[in-house]
Amino acid sequence: MKPKLTGLLQEYPAALRHHLTQKSGASLEAARSLGRAAVSMGLETLDVARIHEHALLEVVSSYSPGARNGVFRRAGFFFAETITPIEKTHRTAREANDRLSRLNESLRQRAVALAASNRQLKKEIIQRQAVEEALRKSERHYSELLQQSREMQEQLRHLSHQLLSAQEEERKTISRELHDEIAQTLTGINVQLGSLKTAAAHDIKDLQTKITNTQRLVEKSVKIVHKFARELRPSVLDDLGLIPALHSFVKSFSKRTHIGIRLRIFAGVEQLDGAKRTMLYRVAQESLTNVARHARATQVEMCIEKVSDTVRMKIKDNGKSFSVEQMLRAKKNNRLGLLGMRERIEMVGGHFSIESAPGQGTTVEAQIPFRARARKVTQRLGRRQKGLNLP
Repeated sequence: MKPKLTGLLQEYPAALRHHLTQKSGASLEAARSLGRAAVSMGLETLDVARIHEHALLEVVSSYSPGARNGVFRRAGFFFAETITPIEKTHRTAREANDRLSRLNESLRQRAVALAASNRQLKKEIIQRQAVEEALRKSERHYSELLQQSREMQEQLRHLSHQLLSAQEEERKTISRELHDEIAQTLTGINVQLGSLKTAAAHDIKDLQTKITNTQRLVEKSVKIVHKFARELRPSVLDDLGLIPALHSFVKSFSKRTHIGIRLRIFAGVEQLDGAKRTMLYRVAQESLTNVARHARATQVEMCIEKVSDTVRMKIKDNGKSFSVEQMLRAKKNNRLGLLGMRERIEMVGGHFSIESAPGQGTTVEAQIPFRARARKVTQRLGRRQKGLNLP
Protein backbone atom coordinates (compact mmCIF):
# COMPACT_ATOMS: atom_id res chain seq x y z
CA MET A 1 0.00 0.00 0.00
CA LYS A 2 1.29 3.43 -0.84
CA PRO A 3 2.59 5.54 2.05
CA LYS A 4 0.26 8.46 1.27
CA LEU A 5 -2.83 6.21 1.26
CA THR A 6 -1.71 4.59 4.54
CA GLY A 7 -1.32 8.00 6.07
CA LEU A 8 -4.81 8.97 4.92
CA LEU A 9 -6.33 5.81 6.41
CA GLN A 10 -4.73 6.73 9.76
CA GLU A 11 -5.53 10.45 9.67
CA TYR A 12 -9.17 10.09 8.65
CA PRO A 13 -10.45 8.28 11.84
CA ALA A 14 -8.50 10.67 14.08
CA ALA A 15 -9.88 13.73 12.27
CA LEU A 16 -13.43 12.30 12.36
CA ARG A 17 -13.15 11.52 16.10
CA HIS A 18 -11.84 15.01 16.78
CA HIS A 19 -14.73 16.52 14.81
CA LEU A 20 -17.32 14.50 16.71
CA THR A 21 -15.92 15.67 20.02
CA GLN A 22 -16.26 19.31 19.04
CA LYS A 23 -19.37 21.37 19.39
CA SER A 24 -21.84 21.74 16.54
CA GLY A 25 -20.67 24.32 14.02
CA ALA A 26 -17.00 23.56 14.61
CA SER A 27 -14.62 24.08 11.70
CA LEU A 28 -14.55 21.42 8.98
CA GLU A 29 -11.16 22.49 7.62
CA ALA A 30 -9.70 19.12 8.57
CA ALA A 31 -12.31 17.38 6.36
CA ARG A 32 -11.51 19.66 3.42
CA SER A 33 -7.79 19.01 3.95
CA LEU A 34 -8.43 15.26 3.82
CA GLY A 35 -10.48 15.77 0.62
CA ARG A 36 -7.66 17.70 -1.06
CA ALA A 37 -5.26 14.92 -0.06
CA ALA A 38 -7.62 12.37 -1.60
CA VAL A 39 -7.74 14.45 -4.81
CA SER A 40 -3.93 14.62 -4.93
CA MET A 41 -3.81 10.84 -4.66
CA GLY A 42 -6.38 10.45 -7.43
CA LEU A 43 -9.07 8.91 -5.24
CA GLU A 44 -12.70 9.02 -6.25
CA THR A 45 -15.80 9.61 -4.11
CA LEU A 46 -16.40 5.85 -3.68
CA ASP A 47 -12.85 5.37 -2.37
CA VAL A 48 -13.32 8.13 0.22
CA ALA A 49 -16.73 6.63 1.15
CA ARG A 50 -15.08 3.30 2.00
CA ILE A 51 -12.43 5.07 4.11
CA HIS A 52 -15.20 7.01 5.83
CA GLU A 53 -17.15 3.80 6.48
CA HIS A 54 -14.18 2.06 8.12
CA ALA A 55 -13.39 5.14 10.21
CA LEU A 56 -17.03 5.57 11.31
CA LEU A 57 -17.30 1.90 12.41
CA GLU A 58 -14.14 2.36 14.41
CA VAL A 59 -15.32 5.61 16.05
CA VAL A 60 -19.01 4.85 16.66
CA SER A 61 -18.28 1.78 18.80
CA SER A 62 -17.23 4.07 21.65
CA TYR A 63 -20.66 5.80 21.73
CA SER A 64 -23.85 4.58 23.38
CA PRO A 65 -26.69 3.43 21.13
CA GLY A 66 -28.75 6.47 22.00
CA ALA A 67 -26.05 8.92 20.91
CA ARG A 68 -25.23 7.18 17.71
CA ASN A 69 -27.90 8.96 15.61
CA GLY A 70 -26.33 12.34 16.27
CA VAL A 71 -22.90 10.85 15.56
CA PHE A 72 -24.06 9.55 12.21
CA ARG A 73 -25.59 12.93 11.33
CA ARG A 74 -22.43 14.93 12.23
CA ALA A 75 -20.24 12.28 10.57
CA GLY A 76 -22.33 12.82 7.40
CA PHE A 77 -21.47 16.51 7.45
CA PHE A 78 -17.81 15.61 7.80
CA PHE A 79 -17.97 13.18 4.86
CA ALA A 80 -19.82 15.70 2.68
CA GLU A 81 -17.16 18.30 3.37
CA THR A 82 -14.39 15.76 2.68
CA ILE A 83 -15.66 14.92 -0.81
CA THR A 84 -16.27 18.59 -1.67
CA PRO A 85 -12.79 19.01 -3.33
CA ILE A 86 -13.43 15.83 -5.32
CA GLU A 87 -16.83 17.09 -6.50
CA LYS A 88 -15.28 20.43 -7.40
CA THR A 89 -12.60 18.60 -9.33
CA HIS A 90 -15.33 16.64 -11.12
CA ARG A 91 -17.25 19.82 -11.95
CA THR A 92 -14.08 21.43 -13.21
CA ALA A 93 -13.39 18.34 -15.28
CA ARG A 94 -16.93 18.37 -16.63
CA GLU A 95 -16.67 22.04 -17.43
CA ALA A 96 -13.28 21.44 -19.03
CA ASN A 97 -14.82 18.57 -20.98
CA ASP A 98 -17.66 20.83 -22.06
CA ARG A 99 -15.24 23.52 -23.11
CA LEU A 100 -13.13 20.90 -24.84
CA SER A 101 -16.22 19.57 -26.62
CA ARG A 102 -17.20 23.06 -27.70
CA LEU A 103 -13.62 23.70 -28.79
CA ASN A 104 -13.56 20.44 -30.71
CA GLU A 105 -16.85 21.34 -32.40
CA SER A 106 -15.49 24.76 -33.26
CA LEU A 107 -12.31 23.16 -34.58
CA ARG A 108 -14.41 20.68 -36.57
CA GLN A 109 -16.43 23.51 -38.10
CA ARG A 110 -13.27 25.45 -38.84
CA ALA A 111 -11.76 22.31 -40.38
CA VAL A 112 -14.86 21.95 -42.59
CA ALA A 113 -14.64 25.62 -43.56
CA LEU A 114 -10.90 25.27 -44.12
CA ALA A 115 -11.46 22.22 -46.33
CA ALA A 116 -14.03 24.15 -48.34
CA SER A 117 -11.62 27.07 -48.53
CA ASN A 118 -8.87 24.70 -49.67
CA ARG A 119 -11.13 23.29 -52.38
CA GLN A 120 -11.99 26.80 -53.52
CA LEU A 121 -8.31 27.71 -53.41
CA LYS A 122 -7.45 24.67 -55.52
CA LYS A 123 -10.10 25.70 -58.04
CA GLU A 124 -8.71 29.22 -58.11
CA ILE A 125 -5.19 27.83 -58.52
CA ILE A 126 -6.36 25.65 -61.40
CA GLN A 127 -8.16 28.62 -62.95
CA ARG A 128 -5.09 30.81 -62.48
CA GLN A 129 -2.89 28.12 -64.03
CA ALA A 130 -5.33 27.89 -66.95
CA VAL A 131 -5.27 31.69 -67.31
CA GLU A 132 -1.48 31.71 -67.12
CA GLU A 133 -1.29 28.96 -69.74
CA ALA A 134 -3.73 30.89 -71.92
CA LEU A 135 -1.60 34.00 -71.46
CA ARG A 136 1.53 32.05 -72.39
CA LYS A 137 -0.21 30.68 -75.48
CA SER A 138 -1.47 34.16 -76.32
CA GLU A 139 2.04 35.54 -75.83
CA ARG A 140 3.47 32.85 -78.10
CA HIS A 141 0.68 33.51 -80.61
CA TYR A 142 1.32 37.25 -80.63
CA SER A 143 5.05 36.61 -80.84
CA GLU A 144 4.41 34.47 -83.90
CA LEU A 145 2.13 37.16 -85.33
CA LEU A 146 4.81 39.75 -84.66
CA GLN A 147 7.39 37.58 -86.37
CA GLN A 148 5.04 37.03 -89.30
CA SER A 149 4.40 40.77 -89.44
CA ARG A 150 8.12 41.43 -89.56
CA GLU A 151 8.57 38.81 -92.27
CA MET A 152 5.68 40.33 -94.22
CA GLN A 153 7.21 43.79 -93.84
CA GLU A 154 10.48 42.41 -95.12
CA GLN A 155 8.65 40.75 -98.01
CA LEU A 156 6.85 44.01 -98.75
CA ARG A 157 10.16 45.85 -98.85
CA HIS A 158 11.59 43.29 -101.24
CA LEU A 159 8.37 43.35 -103.26
CA SER A 160 8.55 47.14 -103.49
CA HIS A 161 12.12 46.89 -104.71
CA GLN A 162 11.08 44.26 -107.23
CA LEU A 163 8.15 46.37 -108.39
CA LEU A 164 10.40 49.34 -108.91
CA SER A 165 12.93 47.16 -110.73
CA ALA A 166 10.20 45.57 -112.84
CA GLN A 167 8.71 48.97 -113.61
CA GLU A 168 12.11 50.29 -114.65
CA GLU A 169 12.75 47.16 -116.73
CA GLU A 170 9.37 47.54 -118.42
CA ARG A 171 10.16 51.15 -119.22
CA LYS A 172 13.49 50.09 -120.69
CA THR A 173 11.73 47.47 -122.81
CA ILE A 174 9.13 49.93 -124.07
CA SER A 175 11.86 52.53 -124.72
CA ARG A 176 13.97 49.99 -126.60
CA GLU A 177 10.99 48.81 -128.63
CA LEU A 178 10.03 52.39 -129.46
CA HIS A 179 13.61 53.18 -130.47
CA ASP A 180 14.33 49.97 -132.36
CA GLU A 181 10.97 49.48 -134.00
CA ILE A 182 8.89 52.63 -134.30
CA ALA A 183 11.74 55.18 -134.43
CA GLN A 184 13.60 53.23 -137.14
CA THR A 185 10.39 52.71 -139.08
CA LEU A 186 9.53 56.42 -138.86
CA THR A 187 13.10 57.25 -139.97
CA GLY A 188 12.63 54.96 -142.94
CA ILE A 189 9.36 56.71 -143.75
CA ASN A 190 11.13 60.06 -143.59
CA VAL A 191 13.87 58.81 -145.95
CA GLN A 192 11.27 57.45 -148.32
CA LEU A 193 9.40 60.77 -148.30
CA GLY A 194 12.66 62.60 -149.12
CA SER A 195 13.36 60.31 -152.03
CA LEU A 196 9.74 60.72 -153.17
CA LYS A 197 10.22 64.46 -153.28
CA THR A 198 13.30 64.01 -155.51
CA ALA A 199 11.79 61.35 -157.72
CA ALA A 200 8.47 63.12 -158.22
CA ALA A 201 9.86 65.10 -161.17
CA HIS A 202 11.61 62.19 -162.98
CA ASP A 203 10.02 58.73 -162.91
CA ILE A 204 6.32 58.22 -162.17
CA LYS A 205 6.64 54.39 -161.97
CA ASP A 206 9.45 54.56 -159.45
CA LEU A 207 7.37 57.06 -157.47
CA GLN A 208 4.49 54.62 -157.17
CA THR A 209 6.82 51.88 -155.90
CA LYS A 210 8.29 54.15 -153.25
CA ILE A 211 4.81 55.26 -152.19
CA THR A 212 3.82 51.61 -151.77
CA ASN A 213 6.92 50.91 -149.63
CA THR A 214 6.21 53.98 -147.52
CA GLN A 215 2.63 52.81 -146.94
CA ARG A 216 3.96 49.45 -145.79
CA LEU A 217 6.24 51.16 -143.28
CA VAL A 218 3.32 53.19 -141.98
CA GLU A 219 1.21 50.03 -141.64
CA LYS A 220 4.06 48.34 -139.76
CA SER A 221 4.27 51.28 -137.34
CA VAL A 222 0.54 51.16 -136.77
CA LYS A 223 0.71 47.42 -136.02
CA ILE A 224 3.53 47.95 -133.53
CA VAL A 225 1.57 50.70 -131.77
CA HIS A 226 -1.50 48.45 -131.67
CA LYS A 227 0.66 45.66 -130.24
CA PHE A 228 1.88 47.92 -127.43
CA ALA A 229 -1.69 49.07 -126.77
CA ARG A 230 -2.99 45.49 -126.60
CA GLU A 231 -0.26 44.46 -124.18
CA LEU A 232 -0.91 47.45 -121.94
CA ARG A 233 -4.69 47.16 -122.07
CA PRO A 234 -6.58 45.07 -124.67
CA SER A 235 -9.49 47.11 -125.97
CA VAL A 236 -11.47 43.96 -126.72
CA LEU A 237 -11.71 43.32 -122.96
CA ASP A 238 -13.58 46.60 -122.50
CA ASP A 239 -15.50 46.54 -125.78
CA LEU A 240 -16.58 42.89 -126.08
CA GLY A 241 -15.84 41.19 -122.75
CA LEU A 242 -13.55 38.66 -121.10
CA ILE A 243 -14.32 35.66 -123.27
CA PRO A 244 -13.41 37.29 -126.62
CA ALA A 245 -10.34 38.91 -125.00
CA LEU A 246 -9.04 35.56 -123.72
CA HIS A 247 -9.80 33.86 -127.05
CA SER A 248 -7.81 36.52 -128.86
CA PHE A 249 -4.90 36.38 -126.41
CA VAL A 250 -4.77 32.56 -126.37
CA LYS A 251 -4.85 32.38 -130.16
CA SER A 252 -2.00 34.89 -130.46
CA PHE A 253 -0.03 33.20 -127.67
CA SER A 254 -0.39 29.73 -129.18
CA LYS A 255 0.67 30.97 -132.60
CA ARG A 256 3.73 32.70 -131.16
CA THR A 257 4.89 29.90 -128.79
CA HIS A 258 3.55 26.77 -130.55
CA ILE A 259 2.01 25.60 -127.26
CA GLY A 260 -1.36 23.87 -127.56
CA ILE A 261 -4.10 25.39 -125.38
CA ARG A 262 -7.53 24.07 -124.47
CA LEU A 263 -9.80 26.84 -123.23
CA ARG A 264 -13.20 26.39 -121.56
CA ILE A 265 -15.18 29.31 -120.11
CA PHE A 266 -18.75 29.43 -118.79
CA ALA A 267 -20.76 32.26 -120.32
CA GLY A 268 -21.89 33.66 -116.94
CA VAL A 269 -18.38 34.95 -116.26
CA GLU A 270 -19.34 38.07 -118.21
CA GLN A 271 -21.68 38.97 -115.33
CA LEU A 272 -18.68 39.79 -113.14
CA ASP A 273 -17.75 43.43 -112.68
CA GLY A 274 -14.91 45.00 -114.65
CA ALA A 275 -12.31 44.69 -111.87
CA LYS A 276 -12.84 40.94 -111.51
CA ARG A 277 -12.82 40.29 -115.26
CA THR A 278 -9.62 42.32 -115.59
CA MET A 279 -8.10 40.33 -112.74
CA LEU A 280 -8.92 37.00 -114.42
CA TYR A 281 -7.44 38.24 -117.68
CA ARG A 282 -4.20 39.42 -116.03
CA VAL A 283 -3.78 36.18 -114.08
CA ALA A 284 -4.30 34.15 -117.27
CA GLN A 285 -1.87 36.42 -119.12
CA GLU A 286 0.81 36.14 -116.41
CA SER A 287 0.33 32.36 -116.04
CA LEU A 288 0.75 31.70 -119.75
CA THR A 289 3.73 34.04 -119.87
CA ASN A 290 5.37 32.01 -117.07
CA VAL A 291 4.61 28.79 -118.96
CA ALA A 292 6.30 30.13 -122.08
CA ARG A 293 9.36 31.37 -120.15
CA HIS A 294 10.01 28.55 -117.70
CA ALA A 295 7.81 25.45 -118.04
CA ARG A 296 8.92 24.00 -121.41
CA ALA A 297 5.35 22.77 -121.76
CA THR A 298 3.63 21.54 -124.91
CA GLN A 299 0.04 21.64 -123.68
CA VAL A 300 -2.01 23.89 -121.39
CA GLU A 301 -5.58 23.49 -120.11
CA MET A 302 -7.41 26.64 -118.99
CA CYS A 303 -10.85 26.37 -117.42
CA ILE A 304 -13.09 29.07 -115.94
CA GLU A 305 -16.20 27.64 -114.28
CA LYS A 306 -18.78 28.42 -111.62
CA VAL A 307 -18.47 26.37 -108.43
CA SER A 308 -21.23 27.02 -105.89
CA ASP A 309 -21.13 30.79 -105.29
CA THR A 310 -17.59 31.26 -106.62
CA VAL A 311 -15.82 31.51 -109.96
CA ARG A 312 -12.82 29.19 -110.28
CA MET A 313 -10.08 29.51 -112.85
CA LYS A 314 -7.58 26.65 -113.27
CA ILE A 315 -4.57 26.76 -115.55
CA LYS A 316 -2.62 23.47 -115.79
CA ASP A 317 0.44 22.76 -117.93
CA ASN A 318 2.43 19.59 -118.64
CA GLY A 319 5.81 21.26 -118.23
CA LYS A 320 8.57 20.91 -115.65
CA SER A 321 7.84 21.54 -111.98
CA PHE A 322 9.42 23.86 -109.41
CA SER A 323 9.41 24.43 -105.63
CA VAL A 324 6.61 26.90 -104.97
CA GLU A 325 7.72 27.67 -101.40
CA GLN A 326 11.31 28.23 -102.43
CA MET A 327 10.20 30.45 -105.30
CA LEU A 328 8.03 32.60 -103.00
CA ARG A 329 10.91 33.00 -100.53
CA ALA A 330 13.41 33.87 -103.25
CA LYS A 331 14.57 37.49 -103.36
CA LYS A 332 14.48 37.64 -107.14
CA ASN A 333 12.33 39.24 -109.78
CA ASN A 334 11.18 35.83 -111.02
CA ARG A 335 8.77 35.53 -108.07
CA LEU A 336 7.16 38.87 -108.79
CA GLY A 337 4.63 37.32 -111.16
CA LEU A 338 3.40 34.85 -108.51
CA LEU A 339 3.07 37.55 -105.87
CA GLY A 340 1.40 39.87 -108.35
CA MET A 341 -1.21 37.23 -109.21
CA ARG A 342 -1.88 36.52 -105.55
CA GLU A 343 -2.24 40.24 -104.77
CA ARG A 344 -4.64 40.78 -107.68
CA ILE A 345 -6.86 37.91 -106.52
CA GLU A 346 -6.86 38.91 -102.86
CA MET A 347 -7.77 42.49 -103.83
CA VAL A 348 -11.18 41.23 -105.04
CA GLY A 349 -11.70 38.96 -102.02
CA GLY A 350 -10.49 35.77 -103.68
CA HIS A 351 -8.09 32.92 -102.91
CA PHE A 352 -4.97 31.98 -104.87
CA SER A 353 -3.04 28.70 -104.85
CA ILE A 354 -0.36 27.09 -106.96
CA GLU A 355 0.81 23.47 -107.03
CA SER A 356 3.78 22.00 -108.82
CA ALA A 357 5.03 18.41 -108.67
CA PRO A 358 7.49 16.35 -110.76
CA GLY A 359 5.72 14.63 -113.61
CA GLN A 360 2.50 16.53 -113.01
CA GLY A 361 3.42 20.00 -114.20
CA THR A 362 2.06 23.13 -112.56
CA THR A 363 -1.51 24.11 -111.68
CA VAL A 364 -2.52 27.68 -110.93
CA GLU A 365 -5.93 28.09 -109.31
CA ALA A 366 -7.87 31.23 -108.44
CA GLN A 367 -11.28 31.42 -106.76
CA ILE A 368 -13.24 34.66 -106.40
CA PRO A 369 -16.77 35.42 -105.14
CA PHE A 370 -19.40 35.35 -107.86
CA ARG A 371 -21.64 38.40 -107.77
CA ALA A 372 -23.49 39.26 -110.96
CA ARG A 373 -23.51 42.85 -112.20
CA ALA A 374 -26.75 44.80 -112.10
CA ARG A 375 -26.78 45.39 -115.86
CA LYS A 376 -27.33 42.55 -118.34
CA VAL A 377 -24.46 41.33 -120.49
CA THR A 378 -24.64 41.27 -124.23
CA GLN A 379 -27.01 38.55 -125.38
CA ARG A 380 -24.54 37.37 -127.98
CA LEU A 381 -21.96 36.59 -125.27
CA GLY A 382 -24.36 35.06 -122.77
CA ARG A 383 -26.11 32.31 -124.70
CA ARG A 384 -23.67 29.41 -124.52
CA GLN A 385 -20.45 28.24 -122.91
CA LYS A 386 -17.50 28.83 -125.18
CA GLY A 387 -14.59 26.45 -125.82
CA LEU A 388 -11.47 26.74 -127.92
CA ASN A 389 -8.82 24.17 -128.94
CA LEU A 390 -5.59 25.42 -130.46
CA PRO A 391 -2.66 23.37 -131.81
